[in-house]
Amino acid sequence: MMARCLARFLVSLLALAICNAASVSHPISDSHRSAALDVFVPLDGSYKSLEEAYEALKSLEILGIDKKSDLSSGTCENVVKVLASPSSALKDVFYALSVNGILKCKTGEDVPKDIVSKLQAGAKDAKLLLDFYYSIRGLVLVKEQFSGTDLTLGDAEAIFRSVKALSQSDGRWRYSSNNAESSTFAAGLAFETLAGVISLAPSEIDQSLIQTVKTGILKLFDSIQKYDDGTFYFDGSEGPISTTASVIRGLTSFAASESTGLNLPGDKIVGLAKFFLGVGIPGDAKDFFNQIDALACLEDNRFSVPLILSLPSTVISLTKKEPLKVKVSTVLGSKAPALSVKLAEALNSKGSSVINNQELKFDADSATYFLDSFPKNFDVGKYTFVFEILLDESANEKGYITEAQTKVPIAATGAIGIENAEIAVLDSDVGSIESQKKLDLTKDGVVSLSANHLQKLRLSFQLTTPLGLVFKPHQAFLKLKHESQVEHIFLVKTYGKKAELVLDFLGLVEKLYYLSGKYEIQLTIGDASMENSLLSNIGHIELDLPERPEKAPLPPLHPTDPYSRYGPKSEISHIFRVPEKLPAKQLSLIFLGLIVLPFIAFLIGLTRLGVNIKSFPSSVGAATSALLFHGGIGAVLLLYVLFWLKLDLFTTLKALSLLGVFLLFVGHRTLSNLAAASNKLKSA
Repeated sequence: MMARCLARFLVSLLALAICNAASVSHPISDSHRSAALDVFVPLDGSYKSLEEAYEALKSLEILGIDKKSDLSSGTCENVVKVLASPSSALKDVFYALSVNGILKCKTGEDVPKDIVSKLQAGAKDAKLLLDFYYSIRGLVLVKEQFSGTDLTLGDAEAIFRSVKALSQSDGRWRYSSNNAESSTFAAGLAFETLAGVISLAPSEIDQSLIQTVKTGILKLFDSIQKYDDGTFYFDGSEGPISTTASVIRGLTSFAASESTGLNLPGDKIVGLAKFFLGVGIPGDAKDFFNQIDALACLEDNRFSVPLILSLPSTVISLTKKEPLKVKVSTVLGSKAPALSVKLAEALNSKGSSVINNQELKFDADSATYFLDSFPKNFDVGKYTFVFEILLDESANEKGYITEAQTKVPIAATGAIGIENAEIAVLDSDVGSIESQKKLDLTKDGVVSLSANHLQKLRLSFQLTTPLGLVFKPHQAFLKLKHESQVEHIFLVKTYGKKAELVLDFLGLVEKLYYLSGKYEIQLTIGDASMENSLLSNIGHIELDLPERPEKAPLPPLHPTDPYSRYGPKSEISHIFRVPEKLPAKQLSLIFLGLIVLPFIAFLIGLTRLGVNIKSFPSSVGAATSALLFHGGIGAVLLLYVLFWLKLDLFTTLKALSLLGVFLLFVGHRTLSNLAAASNKLKSA
């Protein structure tokens, strides 16, 4: 019973995995909110940089998670420090202002004048795209956060032209005029920068310049990448997530200005939204921020707000008579405007349509569209449902857009009928039935059969769908397991209306390793559409096979459980060698004294001989060589002591070789100096 339940569970899990692996978009949910708390974890109450702090705070703010109080103290200190320092880099100032916009560390009219001057000078003197970006966007943030600040750009059109000069004919942009390499990621930064210039300009920018930028945007969309399911994305050296997010931020910022009048193709906007929703939950903090921020930009923009159709479940149980449920929302999960959902058609695996133009009902309490009844010809299997969303006029006025058609793979499951199951032993020569048993595969049986190598075993059964049609399962296996634990698996095939397997033991004696005895019989039937998948122990069969010839292959060794290697290992017992008996302590001390005595005798001999340092060189060069020579000898003696205490032989030899070369050099110099001094005395 446990094995049969396990089989059902595994097949149900397989059905869910197949359906969930398909391309079905789901809006941002509580799973993202839970994951965000794990992805954006501060270190000791703060983040490594203001850039990381901004990305974390922005993502949490979009997801509706309030963590400002936990991060405000340490982060605000960094913000105030950066804004108070005239030497702060433009990038640091930009992210300090970005964080300040969320945490409100500095408010009112308390705007640092040095920072404003730095941003204005940066915008005027910039040569690199990133300098333009941080300066202009920083001024925009100052204008938004500090009231009463006049930040209009008198030379806005000149700055606009300077930024525009970095554009390329294919819609991409360069980071500098000295770098010929262009980037799609840089295009997004440029669009944000130009949007900032437009908002800070004292008067309208020349429309011909804006029109040129709009033409470049359309050119950029010519290089957009596409999947077969209608998903669109931009690719670049920074990766598809970062690149696509940069372009979306730039486009939404540029379109926010009424003077641009930017209109983009709706199918591509929905495709970009599907790309970010299809990413799932990124484990990287940068990718997580880019995903959430890009979707927030698509949620709130001036050109079009994409609506996403999603299904709580893509599996329909015909046994439970479950309704088909559909939800329509924005990318962040907000409620959709007034609309209707229609099931345009449902195609089976053969491409035939079984449902046409069926409008779904709407449940206002759960904001769910549902189809609670299916036609009589709707059977178990795989389908492709094609949905259409019809917007009301009010929704069209607000700029909502949807896919023309949304295709969703659906799996319909049900209880499969199992009929006419029987197992029989046949005579090999005429095929007559020697013994036959009826089977109830829903229960473990106690069938007992016997056969020899001149007979056959036949297993047959019929599988039917709820509509009475022939059902061909994905998996149907018969397993014979010998009492020595040697297993053999055979595939059960479907022929016409019946699934059948015939085992001719005469042709299988070698495969069975000539092992006579008792074999357990086990049948496994499973399919993603089959709710009553089974693993049935039918019974056993006693086989009488001929003796194994000498050259016939031997049966494999007792099979080991592949998971046994993860279990506890056998204990390793090791008996260490008994330490040898040491000499007495007194004997060791006597031996030490005998070793020290020659050294003491050497010192006494030196004093008796009247050793002195009168011949020690007096000149600087000769004295230095003599000191280094004696110091080297002392180092060698110290090395011997270290070798005795802790150094190994190889380390000692390496050090000794270096010291030997050193002593050879300084010793030669010392002896040369002594010889020269001796010659001078003799000549004198």
